[in-house]
Amino acid sequence: MNLLADENVDRQIVEQLRLDGHDVLYIAEFEPSISDNIVFDLANERSALLLTEDKDFGEIVFRDGHLSSGGVVLLRLAGLSVEKKTRIVSDAFREYELRFVDHFSVISPGKIRIRPKIRTEK
Repeated sequence: MNLLADENVDRQIVEQLRLDGHDVLYIAEFEPSISDNIVFDLANERSALLLTEDKDFGEIVFRDGHLSSGGVVLLRLAGLSVEKKTRIVSDAFREYELRFVDHFSVISPGKIRIRPKIRTEK
């Protein structure tokens, strides 16, 4: 799967997703501190699923009706060890990978929510 990982995603998660066979472009490796709008534009240019821990992307999706062309996966795993977060995310992608495409999804401990694509025209 083609993923764009925001810089706030733990490096270990990115590395595990790569080991799992995903193509992951990691913002922290090539252009840290870029704006959320540029991150969205990059995800759209690559038709990539955007992986982030930034709740602001949820606001952008639902307030503005704007969704990355590949979809968005929001990680809500604060307070867990990086090892546990990595395992949860890797398992979620193994099970739900195709369902994440073109949806806004949230991965939290013990729960995965997948919401349908939000309208993109205003």
